[in-house]
Amino acid sequence: MDDVLAHTRNVLSLYDMSVFHAAMPVVWRCPVKHVQGLYDASVGAQHLEMGVATGHLLANAGFPVRDPQITLLDLNPAPLAYTAQRLARYDVTQVRANVLEPLPLDDLYDSVSLNFLLHCVPGSIKEKGSVLKNAAAVVRPGGIVFGSTILSAGVAVAPQARLLMKYLNARGIFHNDRDTLDDLREVLAGLGRYQLVVRGSVALFRARLEP
Repeated sequence: MDDVLAHTRNVLSLYDMSVFHAAMPVVWRCPVKHVQGLYDASVGAQHLEMGVATGHLLANAGFPVRDPQITLLDLNPAPLAYTAQRLARYDVTQVRANVLEPLPLDDLYDSVSLNFLLHCVPGSIKEKGSVLKNAAAVVRPGGIVFGSTILSAGVAVAPQARLLMKYLNARGIFHNDRDTLDDLREVLAGLGRYQLVVRGSVALFRARLEP
C-alpha cells in the first residue's frame, strides 16, 4: 500500500509540469497565467475546490484574507491527501464525493471552482450541467462559481490538440468529444450573470450568484 501511495504521489508531482507548463501553453494554447488570474480574481475567504488535481492553482492564489477556509472535494482520496498536504498552511477540510450528485456539504461558500473538471466528466456539457448546479447550490448569495474546461467544438483546436483529445477520450481520461462552446454558454446562462472567455481550446468561466 505504501508503494502505491508513493507511486501516486510521484504521478501527481509530474502533473504540474506536464499540464500547466507543457500541455496548456503548447497544446491547448492557454498559458496557465490566464487560469491563475481567474483564481486570483475569484477565490473567497471560504472556498470549495471541486476536483482538486494537485492544488497548484490554490497554492499560488491570492486569497482576500490571510487565513481562508478551504474545502477540497474529490472522489479520489489520493489527490485529496496530496493537495491537503500542499495547502497545510491553511485551514483545509477534505470531502470525498461525486460531483454529479448533490454535494454532502452543510456550509455555504464564497467561491467554488471547477478547474479542468468538466472535460473529465462523462456526458455532454448539457448533461454535465448538474455539476454546475451542484456547485451553485452551495454558494452563498453573491458568491462566485468559476472554472475552466477544454472544449472540442466552437473553439480553436490545433491539430496536435485534436490528436491528444482523441487519444484521451479513447482512454476514458477525457469525455469532451461532445463539449461545445454554445452548450457551455447555455448551461452558464442558467446560473445568472456570467463571464466566458476563450483561450485556445480552453473556456474560462465565472458566474456570480444573485443575492
